[in-house]
Amino acid sequence: MKVLKFGGTSVGSVEAIGKVVEILKKESDQEQLVVVVSAMSGVTNTLISISQKAAVRDASYESDLHALEEKHCTAFKKLTGNSNCFEISKLFVRLTEICRGVYLLRELTPRTSDYIQSCGERLSSYIISEHLKKEGLQVELYDSRKYLITDKKFGGANVLWQSTKAALQELKPQLAPSSVFPGFIASTSDNETSTLGRGGSDYTAAVLANVLGASQLEIWTDVNGLMTADPRLVPNAHLLEHVSYEEALELSHFGAKVLYPPSIQPALDAEIPIWVKNTFDAEGPSTLVTKEWDDDKQAICGISSIQDIALLNLSGASMVGIPSFSFRLFKALSEAKINVIMITQASSEHSICVGISKSDAHAALEAISEEFETEISLHKIDKPIVEEDLSVVALVGSHMKNQVGISGKMFNTLGRNGISVKAIAQGSSERNITAIIAKPDLKKALNTLHESFFLSESKKINLFVVGVGNVGKAFLSQVQRQQAMLAKEFRVDIQVVAVANSRKSHFHEDGIDLAQWEQLLDKGNDSTIETFITQMTELNLRNSVFIDITASKTIAEVYQELLEMSISVVTPNKIAATREMSKYLSLKYATKKYGSQFLFETNVAAGLPVISTMNDLFKSGDRIHAIQAVLSGTLNYLFNNYDGTKPFSSIVKDAKKLGLTEPDPRLDLSGEDVMRKLLILIRESGRKWEMDQIEQVSFLPEACEQAKDLEEFYALLDENEDHFKAIYNDAKAEEAQLRVVASFKDGVAQVGLEKVQKSHPFYFLEGKDNIVLFYTDRYQEQPLVVKGAGAGAEVTASGIFADVLRIANQ
Repeated sequence: MKVLKFGGTSVGSVEAIGKVVEILKKESDQEQLVVVVSAMSGVTNTLISISQKAAVRDASYESDLHALEEKHCTAFKKLTGNSNCFEISKLFVRLTEICRGVYLLRELTPRTSDYIQSCGERLSSYIISEHLKKEGLQVELYDSRKYLITDKKFGGANVLWQSTKAALQELKPQLAPSSVFPGFIASTSDNETSTLGRGGSDYTAAVLANVLGASQLEIWTDVNGLMTADPRLVPNAHLLEHVSYEEALELSHFGAKVLYPPSIQPALDAEIPIWVKNTFDAEGPSTLVTKEWDDDKQAICGISSIQDIALLNLSGASMVGIPSFSFRLFKALSEAKINVIMITQASSEHSICVGISKSDAHAALEAISEEFETEISLHKIDKPIVEEDLSVVALVGSHMKNQVGISGKMFNTLGRNGISVKAIAQGSSERNITAIIAKPDLKKALNTLHESFFLSESKKINLFVVGVGNVGKAFLSQVQRQQAMLAKEFRVDIQVVAVANSRKSHFHEDGIDLAQWEQLLDKGNDSTIETFITQMTELNLRNSVFIDITASKTIAEVYQELLEMSISVVTPNKIAATREMSKYLSLKYATKKYGSQFLFETNVAAGLPVISTMNDLFKSGDRIHAIQAVLSGTLNYLFNNYDGTKPFSSIVKDAKKLGLTEPDPRLDLSGEDVMRKLLILIRESGRKWEMDQIEQVSFLPEACEQAKDLEEFYALLDENEDHFKAIYNDAKAEEAQLRVVASFKDGVAQVGLEKVQKSHPFYFLEGKDNIVLFYTDRYQEQPLVVKGAGAGAEVTASGIFADVLRIANQ
């Protein structure tokens, strides 16, 4: 014998019932069937609404009743071909009388409410059984109210097992090859209709399976089974093919609505396997629920959640060591019929927190305030506080027991994404770890935990790119080329969620099509950095990375805010790392406190691993004593290409066209850009240093330094062409090369144009190459050398990309 239960969506329409009959025809050829059906989708809620309208004298309940009758008659006629709806009409006559009485008395008792709600299952089971008969099955309809006997707790009655077993065991020999039972409904010992409450049809099926000795229980619904997380919130959630009873219980307690906790217990007691299957994909994958098995399992089987939670906190010094406080708290909540979802108490006994449904928050606050009114008035305990707009997230898995590091990994993952935990609970069974978080963070929390614990899935990195000039375009092109490979080979799913220039922005939460980002941006919304940040933070996506590919001081000033929101920052913009030391340290501190990262490898030498090399030296215990470097690919390009045959200004313009200069080349030629780079290196070596401590020796004529704008600057370069020829000829006479050298040694930092002889490593630099020499404890006589292309859109973009991948791999 097999018990099959079909939920409301499975019997919600004529087409859906057709699917049910196809399943039953196939199954009935193999063994005896007991079929439990819910009311048609939405009918129970309609019946509740009708009863409530009648209770407040809202006459529209009559038209609602008529529409409900038409709905069922229409389905009956289509499925059976019978135009006579006598049985359905007879039920609605009685239902109308009951509702009329509620209307006249203005009173809706729990007993009456149960009777009204029972009609949904009675109607659906009748229609389905008649349709099965028409299709040639040997089927009999049984009224569950004759066999499931309960107490008088209407609205959520408890099954009286001794009476129920006796009734069902007497029925068992008489059961038809296919037996249909309405779910959810039962009756008291004196034949008053009762209901089994939320999940009642599942419970009906489980009770029948237990008492009748079924070989298995099948729960047919509109999904293929239990998932690793809510697929509406976690797109990468996947099916759980096999879970234990205990895991299913935990998942169902914390929001997995495929199964309800009470429905599992009767099957668990009898060790009856439970299959969760999809009515609309009968041959598709499904979930099997059994006792624990010996297969190799990962520690976490699923991540469950409940959305609308409130946290009630009772605290006070006088609670310490007084056992009655806990008893009185839970007694008050129990008497107010408030279900407690989670409990946590400080070891100091100074406070108790309980998680409850948001809908119960007001009633809970009133109940607790009334219970402890005297203690509150005497200031022995504080007034209870309720915090709303919260959610529960829970890790579930039987193999968490004795597994070290699960909770640490969970809270570290949440912390890195800026998700604050309000309360924590872990049962002694160690099958779940529960945390209460802010509701707006739920989607981010579920996705980031899912990525962290289900390693076969990709880790998604969400990029917000500001600045789409030469470097920005190169970066987006590189991401587009590498997306598929990174996802396939390294399980890193990099999505560009937003792009922006100085005027417009375009957002797409699921990732912009990088093949047409320019067209999308052209059609984008008007934007400022403020509106961009607002929209980015409202999305509240996990693993968010803000990429600033500008030279804007205004944008650099938002880094602190972003890092404190646990949004990482990657940038070639040198302004933030070269402001006052206190602000630089504040950015560094924010990354430690909020779990974000501030990476700026491209601040120095574009894509060369200069800063990362320094950090590796520093972390491994080495200490840098001196730095000597050519840090401007731009200036190196200028002096490698200037020979006096073309004006110096034309070489500068060529460099700008090639994307080798800052947006304003004066930053390069003044030496300010090199000074910023040297300052960053000094700071990253572990020293506190300011810009004004670096000596600057300019090679520009004073007039050029005073230029009002770029046009005037070019004109002044032309006027002073003899100055540059003289510098060049002087170096040529000594067979030397001109290099703008940045140096730091013995507490002295300097940037200036130098003549470099053939014996020096700087002499043979070509094109736009940069070079850095590090003299350290380990590299005293022969320095550690980092050399390569230090300017250009492609290499700078590759450095930005490398920083993004460092964040992805953390």
